Amino acid sequence: MTFDELNLSAPLLDAVSALGFTEAMPVQAAVIPYLLEDNLDLIALAQTGTGKTAAYGLPLLEKLRPQRNTPQALVLSPTRELCLQIASDLESFAQFLPEVHVLAVYGGSSIETQIRALKRGVDIVVATPGRLLDLMRRRAISLANIHTVVLDEADEMLNMGFSEDLKAILSEIPEERNLLLFSATMSREVATIAHSYLHNPKEITIGRKNEANSNIRHLYYLVPARQRYLALKRIVDFYPSIYGIVFCRTRMEAKEIAEHLIADGYNADALHGDLSQEQRDRVMQRFRSGHLQLLVATDVAARGLDVDNLTHVIHYGLPDDVENYTHRSGRTARAGKTGLSIALCHLREKSRIRSIEKLISAKMEFGTLPSGREICSKHLFHLASRLEEVDTTTHAQDIDAILPDVNQKLAWLDRDELLRRLMTLEFERFFAYYSKAEEIETEVLRGGDTKGERKERRNAAPRAVEEGMTRLFINFGKTDRLFPNKLIELINRCVPGRVRIGKIDLMQKFSFFEVDSHDAHLVIEEMSQYEVEGRRIIIDYADAVDGGEAKKSSRSEGRKASGGDKKHFRRDKAPRKPLPKSKEKRKKR
Repeated sequence: MTFDELNLSAPLLDAVSALGFTEAMPVQAAVIPYLLEDNLDLIALAQTGTGKTAAYGLPLLEKLRPQRNTPQALVLSPTRELCLQIASDLESFAQFLPEVHVLAVYGGSSIETQIRALKRGVDIVVATPGRLLDLMRRRAISLANIHTVVLDEADEMLNMGFSEDLKAILSEIPEERNLLLFSATMSREVATIAHSYLHNPKEITIGRKNEANSNIRHLYYLVPARQRYLALKRIVDFYPSIYGIVFCRTRMEAKEIAEHLIADGYNADALHGDLSQEQRDRVMQRFRSGHLQLLVATDVAARGLDVDNLTHVIHYGLPDDVENYTHRSGRTARAGKTGLSIALCHLREKSRIRSIEKLISAKMEFGTLPSGREICSKHLFHLASRLEEVDTTTHAQDIDAILPDVNQKLAWLDRDELLRRLMTLEFERFFAYYSKAEEIETEVLRGGDTKGERKERRNAAPRAVEEGMTRLFINFGKTDRLFPNKLIELINRCVPGRVRIGKIDLMQKFSFFEVDSHDAHLVIEEMSQYEVEGRRIIIDYADAVDGGEAKKSSRSEGRKASGGDKKHFRRDKAPRKPLPKSKEKRKKR
């Protein structure tokens, strides 16, 4: 449905056209005709970013009869940011209605300035509950002529503890008025407000009640708590054009994560309750303008945020209240766009994932974190795309003036070498980090000899091996903090000469790896002579060791450990045969 079909007046249609809108969004197509024809109360359930401000704002302006005495319409919002956004949108819709005046009143700004504006006369007040109550106590505002009240993001206001404030405000509104309630979810608190203050309301639901935005893809990764930040880095690195919010549970966590990201070279900042209003405004201005790629925020600090074009929402741990997951993820995929909601969680949060899936009526996909190679490849292709799309006409004259000299200087490089150097220069930080990065463990369900463990052991030693390679077993795994780079280092230290190493499969308590068939016997013979922190290395042909024997060997050797920290794979303290020094150190000496 187009806006021309909605029976709006010419000034409003001109404003909508000037803003570039032609097709009405579903919530607008459903709500606008109803509000134009009837004077009844309304409950509208729709996700954030679906065009709700226009849905109630255009009919409100259509029915307004400017008189400049006292306000005729009141819009309540949970936060200062949303309050300002709503007021700005209403002013845009009223740009060809010069007699209409809109005023935003909110905390953290001069109340005297707002009182002076009210005295000059306004038609629509957009307010946060706290500041409106303050103005009412000072008798600086009269609600006697209010004919329409809009509760925008009603669920957010109630979650923030504004229930008593709303009751105090609504008690001062004339009995003959329209009350419009817009919410993303129909919580018990929202239902109570609706039952108490709305008269025979019509309910309009876009999608299913409490359903998440279908344009959002939901992913989750199970990672140990100690590696959660490393997992966050991988996700951020894997999406070069990311523009998103990282949600944390506490303000301390938000501050720490933001500090780590900034120290690691990311364009990030924090938004939390310890910031002054001036600091908060500065952070939000940078984020809205795109100068920040990542905003690290708590649920409370981010409530009411209205930022377009967010590509990602990252949950640095799931919220305690699963309904907050819907509010968080709803920050992305606004106005018909698509978005990605990614949760970093641990095994104890597995049941919460099921609760979230039930709430949003959607499946959360179990993800595998990208490898360092995949991340570097993604950035290389991203740079290639930027090179393809760059506008070479910008500063063309200045560039053309120096291009011959640059071309002459680099003439000795062929195209492939030039590209190789460009890529290395651009992504040296990524190459350097991921060549030495700690492997991130993907958590799996554990606890005794579970069905999952038995399945893992059955599949642990497949017979398909690369031609010319032999598969070997070793009695160390992920629980010993054995990573591929650690295993390669150990092999190189124990076995003389250079050994070709193939595929490595790390299990929880043991591992398998492939070596050149010519070296297999030598590797077994040499490595079997050593211990790691008092625990003897058991190494054998994979075909000779089934899963059950592997696990049994791993347990028995763990019991024989001579007091070393068998959970950490580090330099050996008391080997049966002294381990050779690492080859790099021998070369330096």
